[in-house]
Amino acid sequence: MVSFIPFVVSIFLMTFAHPSLSNTGCPKCGTMRVPYPLSTNENCGNPKYKLHCNTTTGLEFISAEQVYYTITSIDSKARRLVLRPPLIDQGTCQSSDLRVGGFRLEDDSPFNISSRNTVLLLNCSEKILLSPLDCSSSSICRRFEEKERVCAGLLCCSFLKDASMTNHRIRVRVEGCSAYTSLVNLTPGALIDSWKFGIELQWVQPS
Repeated sequence: MVSFIPFVVSIFLMTFAHPSLSNTGCPKCGTMRVPYPLSTNENCGNPKYKLHCNTTTGLEFISAEQVYYTITSIDSKARRLVLRPPLIDQGTCQSSDLRVGGFRLEDDSPFNISSRNTVLLLNCSEKILLSPLDCSSSSICRRFEEKERVCAGLLCCSFLKDASMTNHRIRVRVEGCSAYTSLVNLTPGALIDSWKFGIELQWVQPS
């Protein structure tokens, strides 16, 4: 019995010395809460759900290509977070993450791109017309061009990021479409001023 006590004590100390072994949320990043399993350091959350706390710009998500995207909101109950879409250069109509091919998650990431995203592809080549995307004159991307006065007069397309598509990537490239943005939970006929711009990710609970 005596030999068993040190073992119990060591397990007790390990649990409290390593908060990541328990359901411990991280400290706030600026004004934003960081609920479990999201993690900003090795002492809280789950390391597979790693985020970055930037003291200047706030909480950030790191893509597979090591591009940092600002997180604008987190819904811990729904297990969703929303990223600010990349900037679009008005002169070239190119997304700021074009050099790495757009937004991508690791294949084994616990995050995925939710099916509530309506993706707008901008400055597209005519090859895109062979795809099943909505590239018509009534596509939602045309309303975006009119509102933002960016990429006007160029070919654009839109699509709902549903389960039949890869949920780990939004791809852009010079020979395809060089820019994109995304709208979260867009309802048909919604007024432009009510659009919520963002890339919504959802995560699975750790096992």
